[in-house]
Amino acid sequence: MAFRLLHRFSKIQSLTRHFSDYIRFSAPNGTIRLPLASPKVIGTATSRGNRSHQEDFFAFSSLSLDPEELQLSLKKALDIDWDPSRVGDIFSRQAVFVGIYDGHGGPAVAGFLHQELHGLFESVRPSMIPELFAWIKEFGGYFKRYKGGPLAPWITEGGQPLPKFNLEARAAAAFFEVDRLLSIDAMSQTCGATASVVILQSLDAPATPFFSAKRLALTVAHCGDTRVLLCSTDGGKVLPMTENHHADARGESIRLRRMMGSSLITDSYGESRWMGALANTRGLGDLRYKKFGVTAEPEVRTKLLEGDEWAYIVLVSDGVSSTLSDDEIVDLARDAPDPKVAAERILSFVQELGGEDNRTAIVIPLSGWGKIQGPDKTKELREYRRKQAEGSERQRRM
Repeated sequence: MAFRLLHRFSKIQSLTRHFSDYIRFSAPNGTIRLPLASPKVIGTATSRGNRSHQEDFFAFSSLSLDPEELQLSLKKALDIDWDPSRVGDIFSRQAVFVGIYDGHGGPAVAGFLHQELHGLFESVRPSMIPELFAWIKEFGGYFKRYKGGPLAPWITEGGQPLPKFNLEARAAAAFFEVDRLLSIDAMSQTCGATASVVILQSLDAPATPFFSAKRLALTVAHCGDTRVLLCSTDGGKVLPMTENHHADARGESIRLRRMMGSSLITDSYGESRWMGALANTRGLGDLRYKKFGVTAEPEVRTKLLEGDEWAYIVLVSDGVSSTLSDDEIVDLARDAPDPKVAAERILSFVQELGGEDNRTAIVIPLSGWGKIQGPDKTKELREYRRKQAEGSERQRRM
């Protein structure tokens, strides 16, 4: 299994890793360290559902990244001129990483992501790209014509100093590196995982934690059908930061048809599968399908969050999003006393409706936490769905 790689890989990488399980921020009396695992900092809830084993995993960590890289990323994505010297070296390097991973075909790939992706995200370097790109091209098929996407500026070694990474390139390098490391594991040929990663960088000076930052850069790197949702303080409106990477989705359909033609098969239940086997056309693992266009290259989006406009971020696996709408998910989290309770409320409602799949919810508070204005817009719908589920065969099996 892929877990056999963990000890050897972790030992090799340990000297270059600086991530931690706490965040630092400024206070009148000095620097405070706050554990990310606190239920008031990041709320998590996960359940096996009615499945025989758990394939959902998650991870969070505080990374130490190059301030110049973060500066370049902000300029490229948001046209912001950020001065890292205003907060000092330690705070300017800090970025919070939160990832959710939904496995399929077994827990090996999702478990590897849980253990390793945050460390890889921190440790990948531009100098790795030529070798990594050469390995990607070996898949053939779809990747014969692949030009490198966000990695293109670092593919050729020309003797000149390599430019700094940006977060988009770093995310792509980390995701592809996962596949390269897993390529020696036979199970990873048919076992895979989808992934959504959130990177949070406070832009306040003095340095503030992400949950109280008045200027916060949010970057999302995403493959598959895990979901990242922003909840606004203005009526609890939801802003999806991810789109499902299914073969019948417009963007994925264009990408795949341009390079591969049509290999989409729809079964008698109306469910579409790429190559007749996969629901997701982007993901990690599933190495036997890579040459047919299943890529680990993440879709990356960045947004500047200002003031108290946003209350929280919710990450969910498809065991939640296949049962609940985006609006229901964010409404279930509102008015909770802390993020942990908010995440538990989401999973509890899925259970009431008879959801059977593995399910995970992560709630990340922002500076607008507890400040949502307006009514709970899906309250009546949820009550109706709850009553419809009462006494049903599905609910009795819970």
